[in-house]
Amino acid sequence: MEGLSNFMPFILMFVIVYFFMIAPQMKRAKKEKQFAAALKKGDRVITKSGMHGKVTELNDKDSSCIIETLAGKIKFDRSAISMEMTQKLNASKK
Repeated sequence: MEGLSNFMPFILMFVIVYFFMIAPQMKRAKKEKQFAAALKKGDRVITKSGMHGKVTELNDKDSSCIIETLAGKIKFDRSAISMEMTQKLNASKK
């Protein structure tokens, strides 16, 4: 019983770290993965680097997409598309 009480602060600290840091991060990663999988041709997106464009092609093999911008067509990885900025862009257009 005495050994368990010595480890109680560490167990409590792990539980706090899990619920305030690890669990929300896993939830966010799951949402971003669903967002990237739901992309389709014609969607207006913003990349994490700030480039605006429209999805013209999707490649499921290497999880990439081609985005048409004013400068031309550029190939990006789907994970490079910002979920938050894209949702704000599409919400303001409606």
